[in-house]
Amino acid sequence: VHNNNKNARARDIIAGGMANGTANASESTLSRDEDLAKVEITILAIILCAAVVGNACVLLALLSTKKKTSRMHLFIMHLSIADLVVAFFQVLPQLIWEVTFRFNGSDILCRTVKYLQILGMFASTYMLIRTIQQSSTQSYMMILVSWLVSFLFSVPQAYIFSLREVQQGTGVYDCWAAFVEPWGLKAYVTWTAVAVFVAPVAVLLWCYGMITAEIWRNMRAKMERRGGRDGPVAPVATATASRVSSVRNISKAKIRTTKMTFVIIVVYVFCWTPFFLVQMWSVWDGSAPFEGSAFTIVMLLASLNSCTNPWIYMFFSGHLIYDFAHCIPCCAGALRR
Repeated sequence: VHNNNKNARARDIIAGGMANGTANASESTLSRDEDLAKVEITILAIILCAAVVGNACVLLALLSTKKKTSRMHLFIMHLSIADLVVAFFQVLPQLIWEVTFRFNGSDILCRTVKYLQILGMFASTYMLIRTIQQSSTQSYMMILVSWLVSFLFSVPQAYIFSLREVQQGTGVYDCWAAFVEPWGLKAYVTWTAVAVFVAPVAVLLWCYGMITAEIWRNMRAKMERRGGRDGPVAPVATATASRVSSVRNISKAKIRTTKMTFVIIVVYVFCWTPFFLVQMWSVWDGSAPFEGSAFTIVMLLASLNSCTNPWIYMFFSGHLIYDFAHCIPCCAGALRR
């Protein structure tokens, strides 16, 4: 097994585990920067609280709403669940890991934690893609496929990571990765970057372009129909009023969805681009300062995406905020008055 220092520390670089750049390579990875560790713990704790509170609010609002569950709400619900998976099975284990410095558990627990960590990343990303696709059919099938693909793509993580001695003869064990070939780390990190970031961003941009084009065609057709109706056709005005209103409402709904999609894509790219740039730099450039505090903090901030998603949904679905407020006794009383 190829297991040099940089390869062994792949738990800190590979997408399934978030940064833990506090180990000191010059001291055989047996010590760490305690000040940096405190910063990491603080950031992870804030991310965990924000992700749990935000996504729990969205789920509570969706479950309490009196409106008929739409396709978009169905996807938002599952995306919030995926973000909670990120919070509880990626951020929380990493937070505990940072507190203890070494992984305190069995080999099976090590593999399970690493599997669940990357599962949340795949699930939240692929659910995001399904959310913006404009097909109203087979919604449950699309959600099922997203989860199944996420479970499948996460399997290699359970084989790559294991409980191993950080340096032969020290008796110190940690949950680290190992590859048979020296190029294994590069191949896996590159694959993860493509599967979790590059390909999804390409699909998101394509979907956004298709949605925008559809709205543009819809608005042009509506304007042409309005122009054709100008003239002495008053008797049918009332008959067509409801149809005109319906078309207008559909267009507004699509425009709102498009705006939400745009914000989601921008935030997604903003959160994940630095993370994967740092990862790729770490494995492809032997002189990269992958032990530095800047690398560590950048990789920690990637999970901010799971914190921002719920508030984006709340903002663009006004009634979700109203429905959530009704779940809080003091707010519900104020709204009734």
